[in-house]
Amino acid sequence: MSAATALPAYEHCRRVARASGSSFYAGMRLLGRERRAALFAIYALARRIDDVADGPLPAAEKLRLLEEVRTELTRIDDSSDPVLVAVADAARRFPIPIAAFGELVDGAEADVRGTEYRTFAELERYCVCVAGSIGRLALGVFECSDRVAGTALADDLGVALQLGNILRDLSEDLPAGRVYLPSEDLDRFGVTVVNGRFEGPAELVVAFEAQRALERLRRGLGLVPLLDRRSATSVLAMTGAYRRLLERIAADPAATLRARPALRRWEKGVVLARSLLGAAA
Repeated sequence: MSAATALPAYEHCRRVARASGSSFYAGMRLLGRERRAALFAIYALARRIDDVADGPLPAAEKLRLLEEVRTELTRIDDSSDPVLVAVADAARRFPIPIAAFGELVDGAEADVRGTEYRTFAELERYCVCVAGSIGRLALGVFECSDRVAGTALADDLGVALQLGNILRDLSEDLPAGRVYLPSEDLDRFGVTVVNGRFEGPAELVVAFEAQRALERLRRGLGLVPLLDRRSATSVLAMTGAYRRLLERIAADPAATLRARPALRRWEKGVVLARSLLGAAA
């Protein structure tokens, strides 16, 4: 397929990424044209998978659609779907591990089934599926001096960001019956879940998980020195908002239990500016 043929598919993916309102969009735009287009394609397919898992359809229909995505990935080079066309073209240009989308589907299926996690190791595996996979897919787009080391660090970033998502969404997930925090950690602090509410000092669990996520984030940012400058800037921009959010949660865990925390527009601007300065340094 020629680059000209793929252009409409890439433009479709760009529109998907922009319309999503994701905090990642600004970071993706910092890449050069071809790498930026490839990352938009990855995001668009990941968004499609997430939308199935989070959508209003019955569980059985969601699982059918996710299995359909899994099948489509096996014949991605023959697809006429614009998102798959763009992903397939990007994978021909960059070392993108397409199989990682299968892990993302695994994680989405776990969400649909309402999987709960007994240990942090089990939760970590889920985070690797739904977010580490995205980190490894993005790493394929970036210019990286050590892809073996970079792969492990991309997983670390993914785990940190997904823990951030879990903590950010606690006030919405818990009343809906979704419990992601490991039961071993709830037990450690004497916390139980009763009728969609935490009973016990749940703020201690939140603070503990936030510090765990920040530690994993700091480790994962070891990826930055392995990247070219524009890729490093993009990573810092995409992770900076989560770092600030996790720091806020760690400082006031009780507030997270009351309402979903969010960064103000000016805070996002500060994060973006710091990412530019950080990469330059």
